[in-house]
Amino acid sequence: MASTASSPHTVPPAPLTVGFDLDMTLVDSRAGIAATYRALSAETGVPIDDALVVSRIGPPLEEELAHWFPADEVAAAGDRYRALYPDHAIAPSTALPGAREAIAGVRALGGRAIVVTAKYEPNAKLHLAHLGMEPDSVIGWLWAEAKGEALREHGAQVYVGDHVGDVRGARAAGALSVAVTTGPCGEQELRAAGADVVLADLTEFPAWLRAFEASRAAA
Repeated sequence: MASTASSPHTVPPAPLTVGFDLDMTLVDSRAGIAATYRALSAETGVPIDDALVVSRIGPPLEEELAHWFPADEVAAAGDRYRALYPDHAIAPSTALPGAREAIAGVRALGGRAIVVTAKYEPNAKLHLAHLGMEPDSVIGWLWAEAKGEALREHGAQVYVGDHVGDVRGARAAGALSVAVTTGPCGEQELRAAGADVVLADLTEFPAWLRAFEASRAAA
């Protein structure tokens, strides 16, 4: 009978690590972000269209604030927004469908789940704690290609996000880009940016991940 032992030259695949974006990938933070902008507007007297703001969630806070505040006031407005955020944004925000199951799906395969987000890291951690999500690591204040730095450092093979900036981050890391259409970017836009896989939402992710990991193991 032929031996079933693996070849001494066989190299096992690297441990599975999956990165996730936060806003509009794991967490529907639109209501909380809108509430925080309303509070900031009330304090500063600067009119802000919070509905427009939440229609384009993804890029760093200062990019959005630059639409509403003079350049020399953006930094102070950002500091104040981040201070207001815990009291206004955490409670109204909800987990997106399949978010908890997506993290659990990584763990079920013996993998690590990390969150890499443009959001201020302490506020990102507040969201996750409030919603009972416990990734292995949370890295904040990184956007687009800069996300690739954290993804490479943690050895992520996959990065899941909802924005073309997330696709760019995955590609910068040499990771597979899995995009979900729960954020501001549609399927065509995500594919045009280079997404390798586009899912409607995270409810589709665990089955996809099982197939991905099986193909890695068989390679």
